[in-house]
Amino acid sequence: MTLTQLNYILAVDRCRNFAQAAKECFVTQPTLSMQVQKLEDYLQIIVFDRSKSPVVPTPMGKKVLEYAKTIMNGSQELEELAKSLRGEVAGEFILA
Repeated sequence: MTLTQLNYILAVDRCRNFAQAAKECFVTQPTLSMQVQKLEDYLQIIVFDRSKSPVVPTPMGKKVLEYAKTIMNGSQELEELAKSLRGEVAGEFILA
């Protein structure tokens, strides 16, 4: 399981479409689909009901998506912590 795979399922959840999610993630649709399938195989859970249009999460998939959001937020917080520990200044600076 990778952060990239979690990012992909979150994109599919937002877009409700594999092709749109792939565009959002700057990858091809087959690449995104393959990575989502690998994650589903790893977890042994079907995250999305692909028989419906738009694509919708399964009941178990909804729980996986909630946890994936938590993990992705935590990874961003970790990156910000590491930057601050290195003394890097980041953020938006507006000079008016």
